[in-house]
Amino acid sequence: MRMKNMMIKAWTKVMVPVRNERGAQSLEWLGLAALLILVLGIVSQAVNENSTGIGTIINNIIQKITQMVG
Repeated sequence: MRMKNMMIKAWTKVMVPVRNERGAQSLEWLGLAALLILVLGIVSQAVNENSTGIGTIINNIIQKITQMVG
């Protein structure tokens, strides 16, 4: 009986951190926020360098993507 209790305690100590997903979810949100900031930074730099307008920038991006795809 004592060995069984020890095994249950050991199993609980191992499995509780594995089932805790709050930290992983926080990291996902931080990753998404970092990605959004990166994209906004790239777009703002592209807009600052090009004074022709956002339409031209979007067309250039679409053309480059279609060239990469095929």
